[in-house]
Amino acid sequence: MLHGRLGAHAGRAATFASGPEMPKKGKGPARGSPKPPPPAGPVGIDKSGAVTVAVHAKPGAKQNAVTDVSVEAVGVAIAAPPSEGEANAELCRFLAKILELRKSDVVLDRGGKSREKVIKILSATTPEEILAKLKKQTETT
Repeated sequence: MLHGRLGAHAGRAATFASGPEMPKKGKGPARGSPKPPPPAGPVGIDKSGAVTVAVHAKPGAKQNAVTDVSVEAVGVAIAAPPSEGEANAELCRFLAKILELRKSDVVLDRGGKSREKVIKILSATTPEEILAKLKKQTETT
């Protein structure tokens, strides 16, 4: 009798094993158009589709300048004191000028009281164009 029970269970298990396997969530091929991976570096795209730039601000400098472009952030020296939002406003004005955009298209997204900031670009542009213009600024300074 014990042997008969095992045979019944073994037969049932064999039925499940020989059937088609269910696809696991997130493991199969992507449906629809595949999204390109986000670019590695300080310039990216946020959830709303706007271009963002990670900035390491250096307020109190003698003059405005893009000092370096690394994987983490764009280093920007700002010729304004870090008080009452003066450096943040000057940072947005300076980036608008070098990126050849309107001042209203360059806004502070995050980091109002930090040196690590995220700037949002509200103009129709690509991360590659922004990164190229920022890198060009580091070569001229």
